[in-house]
Amino acid sequence: MSDKDTTHFGYKEVEKDSKASLVADVFHSVASRYDLMNDLMSGGIHRLWKRFTIELSAVRKGHAVLDIAGGTGDLAAQFADIVGAEGHVVLADINESMLQVGRDKLLDKGHAANIEFVQADAQYLPFPDDSFDCITIAFGLRNVTDKSIALRSMLRVLKPGGRLLVLEFSKPTSELLSRAYDAYSFNVIPRIGKLVTNDADSYQYLAESIRMHPDQESLRDMMEEAGFIQSEYHNMTGGIVALHKGIKP
Repeated sequence: MSDKDTTHFGYKEVEKDSKASLVADVFHSVASRYDLMNDLMSGGIHRLWKRFTIELSAVRKGHAVLDIAGGTGDLAAQFADIVGAEGHVVLADINESMLQVGRDKLLDKGHAANIEFVQADAQYLPFPDDSFDCITIAFGLRNVTDKSIALRSMLRVLKPGGRLLVLEFSKPTSELLSRAYDAYSFNVIPRIGKLVTNDADSYQYLAESIRMHPDQESLRDMMEEAGFIQSEYHNMTGGIVALHKGIKP
């Protein structure tokens, strides 16, 4: 089997055709407790990371926004408030369980009037060219089988001048922080996952998937190779998380 036929699923080498279903199994397992686990794992800091993403999006009333891997709808709910009745937000996720949790949550909170829910693969987005003013993908790109294909798909459906924001775990800038983060990720997070979701293996995969994701410079280069311009990134929490921005020319 050649390298072209395989990809990473955490630290494992798997056939490309099987990764999507393996990732789907992870999120089917954790969907109902996903929000609680985010708060527990990050100490609530994920809300600040997402707030900065909203600020950097430059989204305003009347815009069309696509939130890929939107899961339980944290970003989509805020974008819906910003764009108003004149605007449109699409919450897209490849995972049916996550999409259902997000739909139920947003309907319960009255946020769904201008939100459309679409089950979609980031690599093959089912939208016309030049459809969106802004695209976000938060903590989802590392789970995509072929990130380069996905980035080109996002570029296609963005309007000229539109921006892509990729919020993702990245590489700590300090060696001391990196060691502490590794210890936390591999010793604490799976145990929390076991207690809260009765699923340590899924959170072991999530910790591994973070380590296999491209670092800040590599992801910026990938965005530029896909055709984005003015690509840049902002480190948060010492580089544990980075927000990448790129513009469609």
